[in-house]
Amino acid sequence: MKVAVSFLTSNNIKEDLLKLDKTSTTYIHVDVMDGKFVEKINEPYEEMKDLSLSKKYDVHLMVEDPIPYILKYKNLNTECITIHHEIDKDVFSLLETIKQYGIKCGIAINPDTDINVLKDYLDKVDLILIMSVFPGKGGQKFIEESIERVSKTKQMIKESGRDIIINIDGGINDKTISSVKEVDMVVSGSYVLNKDDFEEGIQTLINI
Repeated sequence: MKVAVSFLTSNNIKEDLLKLDKTSTTYIHVDVMDGKFVEKINEPYEEMKDLSLSKKYDVHLMVEDPIPYILKYKNLNTECITIHHEIDKDVFSLLETIKQYGIKCGIAINPDTDINVLKDYLDKVDLILIMSVFPGKGGQKFIEESIERVSKTKQMIKESGRDIIINIDGGINDKTISSVKEVDMVVSGSYVLNKDDFEEGIQTLINI
């Protein structure tokens, strides 16, 4: 299982990014929020742009208008950019734009969005992000119904014959990780960042 660590709850972004770069996390998860799609604003680009890290970024755009952010984050060591199904934009066109920059594209869905909408994206995306909390705030409790949503998504992908990563984000810790073993990747934020030793938290998630 791959792990992506979110630094959304970080009090010192540069310091924590440098620490994460020395861990075994697969990716550094970048939460970007515009204060419109979600209430909170979080835009760490300025603090990231001059850092030279070996870890690749997994960028999650919780924004109404992804284009300006795609144009910025494509310049970093970004492997995947994920946008939300729920935005009022031409999502399919945006996914193609991401691909044009040689970056993998992902689609995220909120906990109250019908899981079946994913069928329309199966031939378009490299990653599906199942939100197991409502986006916009770190430290929320894991929504148990997400477990069934993961199983349904896995079946859809199997039937499509495509190789699509299932990622889950929200409330992932040492207590919930065992419930989501079907996924290919997890995003964990406060559980890892609240530890003095980030690697300890990451290893716990991998080895449970």
